[in-house]
Amino acid sequence: MTFLGARRGLQLLLGLFLYGFSLAMMIRATLGVSPWDVLGQGGSLQTGIPFGFMTNIIGLIVLLLWIPLRQRPGIGTVLNVLLVGPSAEIGLALLGEPTQLWARILLFAGGLVLLAVASGLYIGARLGPGPRDGLMTGLHARFGLPIWLVRTAIEGTVLLLGWLLGGSVGLGTVAFALLIGPLINVTLPIFRMPERAPREPVAVAA
Repeated sequence: MTFLGARRGLQLLLGLFLYGFSLAMMIRATLGVSPWDVLGQGGSLQTGIPFGFMTNIIGLIVLLLWIPLRQRPGIGTVLNVLLVGPSAEIGLALLGEPTQLWARILLFAGGLVLLAVASGLYIGARLGPGPRDGLMTGLHARFGLPIWLVRTAIEGTVLLLGWLLGGSVGLGTVAFALLIGPLINVTLPIFRMPERAPREPVAVAA
């Protein structure tokens, strides 16, 4: 394995762990869940399907949306499914739930910024985005729209659908929907790994 390949792998794993940990920070802040979780809650209420299974169903539907966008899953896509949940559980086990409002706000803000950094790390490793981030990067590549605009539009649409289905919305949910796009727009260029250079053809002696 080359140094660049090892760095990609480490960056991917670090990004996925921090992603799950950041979700735990925002959950412990109790200021509102992310728009995707609002959608999961609403879908669960309307169908009776448990929240965890509904989250998986939504992820599968999002993966199907990759097809017209010509997105291809990678090892990062698979590891996203496998590692984010356990790392979130580690965060929930380590973090307490603050009682003061100022502490909850700081915890949520820290989680939001950490999630943006984590997204930049694991998407920037170029080993395959998660289902929801792949939708973002696919729309960005297909239509040439800015990352922040695409992510904000996705989060806003998902939030509206979840709310209409009966999902719970808090101030943190709205802040997440409005801010995560611009934040990832900052972090992604910082951590984006260079494209793999094409191999030069080997000259064959006549």
